[in-house]
Amino acid sequence: MKSQRFHWICLVIVTLSVLLWYVHMTRSDGSTSMVNMGLQGYLSITPDRMEQFLKMHCRQCALVSSSGQMQGAGLGEEIDQMGCVIRMNNAPTLGYERDVGSRTSLRVVSHTSVPLLIKNESYYFRHSADTTYVFWGPERNMRQDGKGRVFNALMKMATKYPQVKMYMVTREKIQYCDSVFQNETGKNRMNSGAFLSTGFFTMILAMDMCDSIHVYGMIDDNYCSRANHSVAPYHYYEGSRMDECRMYRMHEHARRGGHRFITEKAIYARWASHHRVEFKHPTWNLQERKHDP
Repeated sequence: MKSQRFHWICLVIVTLSVLLWYVHMTRSDGSTSMVNMGLQGYLSITPDRMEQFLKMHCRQCALVSSSGQMQGAGLGEEIDQMGCVIRMNNAPTLGYERDVGSRTSLRVVSHTSVPLLIKNESYYFRHSADTTYVFWGPERNMRQDGKGRVFNALMKMATKYPQVKMYMVTREKIQYCDSVFQNETGKNRMNSGAFLSTGFFTMILAMDMCDSIHVYGMIDDNYCSRANHSVAPYHYYEGSRMDECRMYRMHEHARRGGHRFITEKAIYARWASHHRVEFKHPTWNLQERKHDP
């Protein structure tokens, strides 16, 4: 009788221990925290080739678009107060602090923008050691057998600046992003001739690592079709280049090799209905969209 009682007491203790561990590993939103295990779609780029996944979690994230909408926004102070600040590609902060802020916690970079960062490596790697970098690109450029041109260049940077945290999106994660695009649109990305944008990878990463996301400077999918929309440059730091809406339309209707910027914005609006995502400057009317067919 005593042995049975002891057995049940031990069982209860073990059960409670497992339950407490699970509660500790679970965030307030009910999803299992990946901080301790790492986000397994993002692999560290290190000379010793150790498999280490990105361990990053933020309660509040500012996702700052590279859009010309940020010109004159005056939101830099608000952005810098967020727990994590996410930027894309080579979008600079120096000289634009009043509008876009000065902090960069995470920078998501396309394989096509890697040469731009290396060209100004002192700014991006030496003086931005506190920034975590996540690079994405096709297998031909990111392969790790010595034939991946972009991966080789990044490995040189990782060796030269060992204090900088650098990661790459794994092939499996890119395939996952392709499947997400197909599930949302009903179209196979490759068959439709579309390239996912850096913004698409960034939004998925932000939903993986942030409890809430505040998106700055991103227009919605209907913006360019409104008669009274304001004209803004494609990038806030390239004022003389093609305007944003013209660039979006050109890519949206390209038969091969275009980003589907407008389609992606419609996807983000749907995601915002079940994630904590807020769009600022311009503000998106997500309540109105709930009644769309």
